[in-house]
Amino acid sequence: MAALFFGQMRFDPQDVANEDSDRFVLSKGHAAPVLYAAWAEAGIIPRETLSTLREIDSDLEGHPTPRLPWVDVATGSLGQGVCAAVGIALNARRIGSSYRTYTLLGDGESAEGSVWEAAQAAARLDLDNLCAVTDVNALGQSRVTQWGHDMDAYAARWNAFGWHTLVVDGHDLAALLDALDEAAATTGRPTMILARTLKGKGISFVEGRDGWHGKPLKGEDLVRALGELQGQLGDETPPPQISSPPRRNVAAATSDLGAVQLPPYKLGSAVATREAYGDALVALGAADARVVVLDADVKNSTFSEKFEQQYPDRFYQTFIAEQVMVGAALGLASRGAIPFPSTFACFLTRAADFLRMGGIGNVNIKLAGSHAGISIGQDGPSQMALEDLAMMRAVPECVVFYPCDGVSAARLVVASAAHQGMTYMRTTRPKTPVIYGADEEFRIGGSKALRESPDDVATVVAAGVTVFEALSAYDELRRAGINLRVIDAYSVQPIDTDTLVLAGQVTGGRLITVEDHYAAGGLGDAVSDAVAPHGISVQRLAVREVPRSGQSDELLHRFGISSTQIVDAVTTQLASQAAVS
Repeated sequence: MAALFFGQMRFDPQDVANEDSDRFVLSKGHAAPVLYAAWAEAGIIPRETLSTLREIDSDLEGHPTPRLPWVDVATGSLGQGVCAAVGIALNARRIGSSYRTYTLLGDGESAEGSVWEAAQAAARLDLDNLCAVTDVNALGQSRVTQWGHDMDAYAARWNAFGWHTLVVDGHDLAALLDALDEAAATTGRPTMILARTLKGKGISFVEGRDGWHGKPLKGEDLVRALGELQGQLGDETPPPQISSPPRRNVAAATSDLGAVQLPPYKLGSAVATREAYGDALVALGAADARVVVLDADVKNSTFSEKFEQQYPDRFYQTFIAEQVMVGAALGLASRGAIPFPSTFACFLTRAADFLRMGGIGNVNIKLAGSHAGISIGQDGPSQMALEDLAMMRAVPECVVFYPCDGVSAARLVVASAAHQGMTYMRTTRPKTPVIYGADEEFRIGGSKALRESPDDVATVVAAGVTVFEALSAYDELRRAGINLRVIDAYSVQPIDTDTLVLAGQVTGGRLITVEDHYAAGGLGDAVSDAVAPHGISVQRLAVREVPRSGQSDELLHRFGISSTQIVDAVTTQLASQAAVS
């Protein structure tokens, strides 16, 4: 840390927003105290605040979070920091800056697969502005790490992934500085510095010993340890020297989301929401240079390839590695980009931990998951995302969209870009009819009443593909003289509470949700949460067992979310009430 902050990195301690400052990510987030100590030495925080570590009203938390302006991304879930560092390094390329990105890993976290996803992505992307350091102290939380102090084992792996790899004594400051200089001079590939260290170095009764993970020194042990360390420092410590970042004279990136030119989809035409997503990305790319897109080898299915064709320099391919895709998006967003990572919705669960950590910092990423639900058809249950709405609704402050047609999907992509914070859009595989006009507006937290009258006897709330099942049920019930209110809840989170409560009250408390999702955590739960305080209960039609391959319409019917089941639910509720009265 001393070598990095006071011998290599270029930054301005008084200007956290300087986009040309070198960046540092503490991947081994449990080592937060050493990061805070470096900040104190640099004058970023007062030295006396170090004694507030982990106190409830202190921002010096047990693991770093973006609550502190010098923390780009939350760390502590091991294996994530290096993925974010990939994105931060990519951002330097995006804005044409010479800043470098550094990240410190623990040797224990080298067992995480996401570390190696980042390793291959960084090498393929030729990120020579990225330098990682692994603290090889050979001790994990509960035991010796899998490779211990076998430096050749570490070096062989990083060399195999295409990194420039250096092995040094982590307690030899001169060797560290030389290695960092060599990393800065290396072109065409990232650098990994493998630093052999002893945990607790310089404290005689701790050095190299197991069993000290997460245990602060107290009482006599603390006094003894501080005395030993102070004795090694000597009487005089020179003031820290910090190199200033380079200055660029560049114009700020332009953004005019109000001028986005979306495709003029024709009413009644058939457009898949995933294709509308791709069209909207292209339109956004023309309006805002901060928009970037990431893919995990499904660009021809999510239609993000349309953006790549127009803006290849702002399109990043991670291949089938969803953790580094989302992790890099977090890093890009932390430095001012507006990233849109997308893949099949079912594969986003691979990156659930990254989404959780992104939620801790309310990072400005815009996720999209396509091919959701049983409506995808014959690919079978392994490809059918039926948990994604629950997963994303559980992320604090995350906005969740589920559009039903091309117009609403395209409009909500623009709304996602304009929103400051995480968003998730669920798109679907089959084409659906365009039911909204080009001038229709869609706001976060809104909904659309597609069918309503003063004589409505029940309300059906749907989203995505089930909107059309609800409309078919409306037509069938209308022929039988029954008026049904149909609401398109395109904003699943936040949900349109006022509209739903009013609908429930007007239609006699008969409120039915229908969703192409498992029963737990999706649209039904969102609606129930909204109306329950008003004494309104909800009947939820959802997928309640593991589905199977089949045609889309067959699957919707077999697993209980087709127009037939909606009609049955409405008529059963009416019959039950008639019997009681």
